[in-house]
Order: sequence, then C-alpha cells, then structure tokens
Amino acid sequence: MSEALTSIIGNVLGEGDRERAIVMTKNALLFALVLSLLVMIFGIFSNSFLMSLMGAEGEYLASALDYIDVIVYGTLFFVLTMFINALLNAQGDFISFRNILIFSFFLNIVLDYTFVQLGFGIKGIAYATISSEAITMVYLLYKLSKTPLLQSGFRFDGALHSKLIRFGIPPTANMLFMALGIFIITYYASPFGQEVIAAMGIGMRIEQMAIMPIVGINIAVLALISQNNGAKDYPRIHEVIKIALLYSFYISLFAFFVMIFLPAQLIGLFTDDINVIKEGVIFLKVEAFMVFPFAVVFIFVALLQGIERPKFIFYLSAIRQLIFPFILLEILSRTTHNVLFVWLAIALSVIISAIVVWLYAGRELKQSEYRYFNTTKGK
Repeated sequence: MSEALTSIIGNVLGEGDRERAIVMTKNALLFALVLSLLVMIFGIFSNSFLMSLMGAEGEYLASALDYIDVIVYGTLFFVLTMFINALLNAQGDFISFRNILIFSFFLNIVLDYTFVQLGFGIKGIAYATISSEAITMVYLLYKLSKTPLLQSGFRFDGALHSKLIRFGIPPTANMLFMALGIFIITYYASPFGQEVIAAMGIGMRIEQMAIMPIVGINIAVLALISQNNGAKDYPRIHEVIKIALLYSFYISLFAFFVMIFLPAQLIGLFTDDINVIKEGVIFLKVEAFMVFPFAVVFIFVALLQGIERPKFIFYLSAIRQLIFPFILLEILSRTTHNVLFVWLAIALSVIISAIVVWLYAGRELKQSEYRYFNTTKGK
C-alpha cells in the first residue's frame, strides 16, 4: 500500500497539483489508521492459530505469543511509519528514513538489553522493537509536518481510498506470493536434508545483502518515475531507467564475483558445519547469476507502478513465484535427485520473469507516450 501511495502522490506532485496532493496525504494517513486497526484485530484473533499451524507448541508457542502479541498491538507504529515514509519518498526525501533507521538500529540494541535485564524476557524484546518504531514514526511525522503536504484543510476523498486499494493489491500480492514461494522451494528442497535447508537459509540472507542496494535504487526509481510521469517528462523516465539499470549492473557484477569466488568464506561466516558450507557453495554459485535479473524485475516493476499500470505485477508475481516454480519443481522431483536442479529451476524462473517484465513494461511506457503525444496533437 505504501508503494502505491508513493506512486499516486508522486504523479500528482509531478502534475503540479499541490492542493490535491495535500488532500490525498491526509486521506492516506486516515487510510493508514484504518488499515492498522484491521491488521491489529486480525493479529489478535489469529496469532495463536497461525503459530500452531506453523508447528509451535508448548513452551515454544507461549514464548512466540509473548513476542508477537506485543508486536501486534504496535501495528499502528509500523503502518504509519511506512505510509509517512512513502509520502516523504514521493517528494524525493530518502534521507530522513535513512537517518532514523541508523539511530533506531542502535537504540533497539540498547532497549533490547535494558528490557531483558529488567526481567521482561521475550516481551522485553518486543517492547524494544515497538518503542524504536514509535520513535521512528514520530520523527518521520515531524519531517512530514515540515513539508507542504500537511497544510491545513481536510475533506474525505473516497476515490483515493479506492485507488490505494487497487494500486496496493498487486505489490501486496507480490509480498504474499514471495512468502508462499519460499514455502514451495523449502518443500521441494527439504527431502535433500537439513543441511540443504540450512544452506538455503544462509544463502538467502547473503543474497538479500547483495540485493539491498538494488532495493534502494528501486525505491528511488519509483519516486522519480512517478513524478516525471505526472509531469509527462518521458525522456526523463527513460534516463532514470537507463541509470538505474547501469548502477544495478555494477552492483550485481560485484556481487557476482564475490559469490562465485568466495562462497565458502561467506557461508563460513554463519556456520562451521562442513556439509552446510558445501551445500551453501552450490546454492550461492547459482544465486550469483540471479542478482541482476532480480534488479531488472525490481526496476521494471517500479516503472509499472510509477506510470500507474500495476495490474501486471499481480500476474507476474503469481507466475514467477508460485505457478512456474511449482510446475517445474514437481517435474524435477520426479525425474532427478540432485538439489542443484532445484536451484537452477528457481534461477530460470527469475531470468524468464526479468525478460518478460522488461518487454512488457517497455511496451506499456511506449503506449503511455503514444497516447499522451496523440492527445497533445489533438488539442
């Protein structure tokens, strides 16, 4: 939903309609309040069931609930933080969130230690988390109050709430399908043994560290494309995509060489189990070829969101993370007993998705340009 908000507000600001952006901002914050309330209620009534469904029981279940129950009551802080940051991003402010993240990182460490030492146990860790998140939210709200988007005046805008839901469902589904996709991969990898699952978990963390800078580029791309789409500055959009791909390629190339030539050393940072390291090396060497395709997917998904064509993201995510991996892995599970083919199947899914979204998003951008220039000529 916050990604959708960045796109919507960015487009309106690009059009130069500040008054409409102000109205939308306040409605977005109202939307965030309602959304956080719904999530909190859902969490309160489903936590125990979901934890039990995932296999937690006895003392482990009690500890898990001690943590998650506190976190759920802090839902408002998490949701508002994401929405407020989306509003700042739409205006080109990426610095505020970076600064408060650095501060809250160290604050959370101090609070974790303090609350646990005071005897709160697992709940203390949750108290530390929501305390840090509350401070983050207040700081970002302060930064937002310094912008024109919180000027006086409010009127309910039902169209925005509807648009947030329509534009927010595809990226929301993408996150949901991502979680389900990991479940599918784990299911088909688990017959190869616990060492393989452990190696996959460590390898994914290393891959995420490699992808994080690209995620940062993706956030900037969404804001820049949204504003330029609103201003109908299509040459600038092409320039943003070109630069984003170039920087992502440099990052991916660096990650590629590190993951290809130092896989054992990277896995060894997390475990000293020789079998896990051995399996992790295989996993990382395949993942090395996926970093840039991931970057392509992120950038062109941001393009589709920025030009307000997000519907395709839903279908792409469903096929890339659920349907294609499931079919391919089901076939492989019946024809081969080598875990390497599991990782190759996932790599193939990502690479094909990158090509498809590159071609589709490029076509959508050209169609937007064509419609705009034809309309301009008609006037």
